[in-house]
Amino acid sequence: MKSYLLVVLLVLSGCTDSVIGKLKSYGSGADIICYSGGKIIYKGESTGKVLSEQSSDGYYFVDKKSGAMMEIAADCVFKYSK
Repeated sequence: MKSYLLVVLLVLSGCTDSVIGKLKSYGSGADIICYSGGKIIYKGESTGKVLSEQSSDGYYFVDKKSGAMMEIAADCVFKYSK
């Protein structure tokens, strides 16, 4: 148990605030706003983490309100709650 705690502390001590924030938000939903041509084309919330594929310029997630799988290729802002 002590060695596990030591490894965790060593890993976390080398992490930046953004990495720690990303780890803490894993599994939580995000508020999402996507833009195209300066206009909002989507505003909603995901049920969990928003994902993207390495070979894609888009994002995918499940919309909290409708339960639908959403795939969006746009400029998006994601805000994760603590």
